[in-house]
Amino acid sequence: MIGIYLLLGSNMGDRERCLRAAQEHLEQRVGKVYSVSSIYQTEAWQMNGAPDFLNKVLLINSSLEPLKVLAEIIKIETGLGRIRKEGYQNRSIDIDILYYNNIVLNHPDLTIPHPRISQRRFVLEPLAEIAPDFVHPQLGLTNEQMLKQCRDPLAVAKL
Repeated sequence: MIGIYLLLGSNMGDRERCLRAAQEHLEQRVGKVYSVSSIYQTEAWQMNGAPDFLNKVLLINSSLEPLKVLAEIIKIETGLGRIRKEGYQNRSIDIDILYYNNIVLNHPDLTIPHPRISQRRFVLEPLAEIAPDFVHPQLGLTNEQMLKQCRDPLAVAKL
């Protein structure tokens, strides 16, 4: 089985319901959820005036290949009302693959690890909660180390 860390986020509608529904769909379609972070309320990244996001991180074990995981994520997001557009926008649900075991993948449709993990406090707070000692396969730093070094000034509050 493969350990996959996913970030879930929502800033539209019933945000907590969207996070719960996404988690349920992921467990049905991708694999068993083994660990779940707390929910964090976070300011919207590069979206002035946008409603705050609720975010959490899941650890899922799956036998699916990375691009198949991405395909299932897109189906789940679409089913939960996400409309994909270029750039940052409000969304009912957003699901990002942060890590897929220790692999490094540079595909036109998917980059693993997620290229901005170390720059985003809203990713690192819940990630460090459930996997503080996991080492980023390219940077050689743990999630906890990256969180301590993160210069992202946006507010992140554990609910």
